[in-house]
Amino acid sequence: MSNYPVVGIVGMPGSGKTILSQKFVDKGWNSVYFGSVTLNELDKRKLEYNQQNEKSVREELRSKYGIDAYAKILMPQIESLSKAAPLVLDGLYSWSEYKYLKSKLNDQLTIIAVVTNSELRYSRLKNRIKRPLDLEEAVSRDYAEIENLEKGGPISIADYYIINNSNISELLKQFEIIMENLKNHITLT
Repeated sequence: MSNYPVVGIVGMPGSGKTILSQKFVDKGWNSVYFGSVTLNELDKRKLEYNQQNEKSVREELRSKYGIDAYAKILMPQIESLSKAAPLVLDGLYSWSEYKYLKSKLNDQLTIIAVVTNSELRYSRLKNRIKRPLDLEEAVSRDYAEIENLEKGGPISIADYYIINNSNISELLKQFEIIMENLKNHITLT
């Protein structure tokens, strides 16, 4: 592996992970979207993108290949992209994925958790353009991710936290502070 840093963005649905990941990309970082594993599988099976199909595929893949399946599936891409530039991982989910990545990347891996209160997340999920979720779907997804996908572990052990209960401008201020901290603690060249 190279010396380029790998930053994993974690958080519950609607917390702002994708927006934050895009800010890293805007600064020249490569990106790997963990949700692409699910979407690619839905495409292969010619299934509609919806909450039920996505949940079914996520849980089936993890049941078949282990709770760290997504990290293992994406590891060749992670290794390749992190040799060329710093890398952001959008949507690292499970504790098992975290442990697998940490065993492979060691100190190269930094975790940033984006935390948002549930009412605000549910509003964002309802109003998002791609793959919106109503309240019942959002709550169901939260429960499934916490109970079946070990989502709490990576959030609780994060190196940095962003509280995203305001607006994008406030999120970006916190992002810039974290970027300064990263520059001081890891090599970004």
